[in-house]
Amino acid sequence: MNLIFSDERMPVQTIIDHMIAAAELCVKEEDLDPELIEISVTFVSTEEIHELNRVYRNNDSVTDVLSFPQYNRVEEMHKNMPISLGDVVICPEQALLQADEFGHSGERELVYLFVHSTLHLLGYDHMKEEDKREMRTKEEKVMSHIGLIR
Repeated sequence: MNLIFSDERMPVQTIIDHMIAAAELCVKEEDLDPELIEISVTFVSTEEIHELNRVYRNNDSVTDVLSFPQYNRVEEMHKNMPISLGDVVICPEQALLQADEFGHSGERELVYLFVHSTLHLLGYDHMKEEDKREMRTKEEKVMSHIGLIR
């Protein structure tokens, strides 16, 4: 698994290790080889994510994470070739606020947002209730497997 992190606002190594383990689980569930997968991860300020959300989603507010997939569906990926799934942009400040609201650690929230975004890169969405349930089930399975349960 190749996660490419921006140099700015890098998390501690334990968070990076959990993100790598989580990403590997996510892609294995889709019958993809983690050794062939690459994801770009950037951590930004609230101002930066606000601007990205406004420009790319036409939503003039701060958000916690944004996903920029390279593919619409897993079926579009060439499964035996290196695959760049896309970009994940996380706002640590927003993640830490949410962790306080939800009563769990900042580490859990950052990794959860990464898992959520990785599933978006793999084609999952939560616009319909049925799709939301499927995505939440996958998220919780990964988080449980890496030991970051609620």
